[in-house]
Amino acid sequence: MIVDDEFEMNSRFVVKPEIRLLGVDDSFLSGEEVLVVGTIFRGGEWLDGVVRTTITRDGMNATERLSRMVRETRHYRQLRAILLDGITFAGFNVVDMERLCHETGLPVIAIMRRVPDFEKIRRALTYLSDGEERWELILRAGRIVRVVTREPDRPIHIQFTGLREEDAVQIVRLSSTRSSIPEPLRAAHLIATGIACGESKRRS
Repeated sequence: MIVDDEFEMNSRFVVKPEIRLLGVDDSFLSGEEVLVVGTIFRGGEWLDGVVRTTITRDGMNATERLSRMVRETRHYRQLRAILLDGITFAGFNVVDMERLCHETGLPVIAIMRRVPDFEKIRRALTYLSDGEERWELILRAGRIVRVVTREPDRPIHIQFTGLREEDAVQIVRLSSTRSSIPEPLRAAHLIATGIACGESKRRS
């Protein structure tokens, strides 16, 4: 996996201050079916709605369930991009970013606080019967780009599909209004953990 700053030419669109974004995060692993929460924001300021679904722990249905959740919400026609907290949910249920983009018609941006340890991930995947398939999805997620948002000493990293790098960076910076993480993701995490644990938990 290469971390670089090369430019990818994809479809370009205008990033407005109140662009409708869907931030998606999962709760803690507490059973076979794991809660996933999506928050609909106008930029990084206004919460317009909340959606939910479940995915299987270490399963292969994250892409299908997220795609359905997005397409079935009444906010669907207003959405302009999907923000994911990484590309693995509920353990090693890996999101196929290209498929999610194709099925929803929306750009997808995955946000990470740090660059993953890919060697450690690959070793862990050897314990799963379809580990190679999951590994291919991880490789297909594309380049990792470093982005500085609100806190210069706490950069984040993104992967993206369906839009140009400069647009992905602009969306991430615009929506990071309270911390280095986009507000739709921060809110989704607080809601998901609050429901699953009885109280919201801050991510380490």
